[in-house]
Amino acid sequence: MSEIKLIAQKRDANGRGASRRLRRNGMVPAIIYGLGKDALAITVDHNFIYHALKKPVFHTSILNIEIDGKVETTLLRDFQIHPYKQLVLHLDFQRVSDKEEVQISVPLNFINEDVCHAVKVQGAHITHIVTEVEIRALPKHIPESIDVDLKDVAAGQSIHLSNLILPNGVTLVNLLRGEDSVVVTAAGINEEKDEDQALVSAADIPTVSGKAVE
Repeated sequence: MSEIKLIAQKRDANGRGASRRLRRNGMVPAIIYGLGKDALAITVDHNFIYHALKKPVFHTSILNIEIDGKVETTLLRDFQIHPYKQLVLHLDFQRVSDKEEVQISVPLNFINEDVCHAVKVQGAHITHIVTEVEIRALPKHIPESIDVDLKDVAAGQSIHLSNLILPNGVTLVNLLRGEDSVVVTAAGINEEKDEDQALVSAADIPTVSGKAVE
């Protein structure tokens, strides 16, 4: 589990006008909530957040937010991006405890697709049905991603959630609900011509009254 440190400031002013002023000054309004404590309004540096959001690890890391010398241990729970401007509008952070499991989405990392038996030998193609999964784990056990090894997959086969090898302390929410979804399939084998199949010739074309059909 990765940990990332952020520096933030308390935010006293609320409302759309105050938020617009913050964004014009290069800051992003945000909120920290959870663990039975009062919600805390903060601001964080827009440039840092804008680039951090592009990294998958930021979405599954423990985020230690320092505010006036005190640290809040959190996970990113939600964020809003402007529909066409390169602008982060708002962030939601949830407080977490090292003694309480959390539920979070984690990306799947598909490996060995280039040497997959179904692709290399059988001419099939791989279809990714699921690209991320919901897990439950203590914060310290949250992985950056979960590997899906495709090396030995044959044409016609599928990998289900129950086939995934999970890190210690991690469970899949769907499996807890009894839903063993398909993660990836290998299909679409290239058909080869039967060597014994005779080619159609002009003599094989049906005729009417002894004349070839035009």
